[in-house]
Amino acid sequence: MAEDSAKIYIPESFQVNRDDIAGQIGMIWELIKQPLIVPLLQASVYVCLVMSLMLFMERLYMGVVIILVKLFWKKPDKRYKWEPLQEDLESGNSNFPVVLVQIPMFNEREVYKVSIGAACGLSWPSDRLVIQVLDDSTDPVIKQMVELECQRWASKGINITYQIRENRVGYKAGALKEGLKRSYVKHCEYVAIFDADFQPEPGYLKRAIPFLVQNPEIALVQARWRFVNSDECLLTRMQEMSLDYHFTVEQEVGSATHAFFGFNGTAGVWRIAAINEAGGWKDRTTVEDMDLAVRASLRGWKFVYLGDLQVKSELPSTFKAFRFQQHRWSCGPANLFRKMAMEIVRNKKVRFWKKVYVIYSFFFVRKIIAHMITFFFYCVVLPLTILVPEVEVPIWGAVYIPCIITILNSVGTPRSFHLLFYWILFENVMSLHRTKASFIGLLEAGRVNEWVVTEKLGDTLKNKDAAKNKTNQKAVKKIRFKFIERINSLELGFAAFLFVCGCYDYIYGKNNYFVYLFLQTVTFTITGFGYVGTII
Repeated sequence: MAEDSAKIYIPESFQVNRDDIAGQIGMIWELIKQPLIVPLLQASVYVCLVMSLMLFMERLYMGVVIILVKLFWKKPDKRYKWEPLQEDLESGNSNFPVVLVQIPMFNEREVYKVSIGAACGLSWPSDRLVIQVLDDSTDPVIKQMVELECQRWASKGINITYQIRENRVGYKAGALKEGLKRSYVKHCEYVAIFDADFQPEPGYLKRAIPFLVQNPEIALVQARWRFVNSDECLLTRMQEMSLDYHFTVEQEVGSATHAFFGFNGTAGVWRIAAINEAGGWKDRTTVEDMDLAVRASLRGWKFVYLGDLQVKSELPSTFKAFRFQQHRWSCGPANLFRKMAMEIVRNKKVRFWKKVYVIYSFFFVRKIIAHMITFFFYCVVLPLTILVPEVEVPIWGAVYIPCIITILNSVGTPRSFHLLFYWILFENVMSLHRTKASFIGLLEAGRVNEWVVTEKLGDTLKNKDAAKNKTNQKAVKKIRFKFIERINSLELGFAAFLFVCGCYDYIYGKNNYFVYLFLQTVTFTITGFGYVGTII
């Protein structure tokens, strides 16, 4: 009786194959594949191809413009008025405007001396220079060290002030805003900003300031970053390739064609009147520098980028620090785009084509589409098409266009051309985090306002071997904990997914995608275990 009642509730088709779970899953897959999976995946392919074409056209446009800029455009010195400032025999240094130098810091034990020393070494009349160290450190030992360093330079006759706050409200934006409120900077006309690991050359101000003095429509002069530790490991080489394209092409094109680009947050000189007119520093996103640049641009101010004016800086040399930095750099622009898109559209002070450039090129394609197409197409959609052979991806979309985009991206760092293939694989891994951060910014969810200061190592890099010998015993005790801490489960999960797709393509596929998939699996696995920063 009990057996009869049991059979009533179990369908006959499942009764026959109840021990064959794999067979039943296969049957369900076949039932939903044609009416649901295939159309959805094919639509995803079309969307990815459209985004890929958008990115391709953007890169092609940038490539054409940068060639024209290098061959035919006038250099900034010729496009704008620029003459070196001279000391007047009668009035002395009065020809030199009073410049404020701000150095924001947060627990910068390793690099505080470097940045303070570089700022104090700037070639500018001492009575026309005010240096402000904005220390938000929470470690009392570090605060004391920074304050003593400021006192040491003050004893040499340098006009340097050590400034602290009761809290870190607004993070870097809050510190910069608070610094401008001080009474002793009211007579300053311009402000140069250097993060704690940046080391300007002595002639930095003499090169940048004349653009602002002699061209009242210019609000910002931005210098290029030069990386002192780019050869430290493979991680820093990959970063150098990406950032060199940004400075060599993107910043140059924006400056030459629209007199607009995103302020990089450091190594730049602002006209203080332009900052005030734009509404001052705001902490509504984690890219306060880009926020200020967009607002100032919408009020008609122009920006100048000087590729020949370079400032030494440091790249993150650990994968953990790099991930936090990339989250902030990807989440912030997406969140700012959400907040400012309509304000840009409604603005009446700038030209129509400049609005198109800012909304479409600067924000939509570079800050959102570029991350999403890389992740979804090459790490999700393309591998899935291997499991669903009914969906085809045209060879031009899967191979030709990505190759051209990659070659165009490589122009910034020709010395690393031999690393180009690994750079592609590494960028695909990072696109996972950038895409995630972009969605967080667009939806204003979760970690949207997370700010983790990028760790800097400074001179400890040079003393790495000596430090290893002294701390060898402690390191043995901590090795187990560090290994677990550095594991990134998300990367390892995608490594497993791509490995399965690669194996399936090797056995059943016809396009030989498994070569790419296995190499991408290795890259995801390396980053999953957090070892990318240790490879030389």
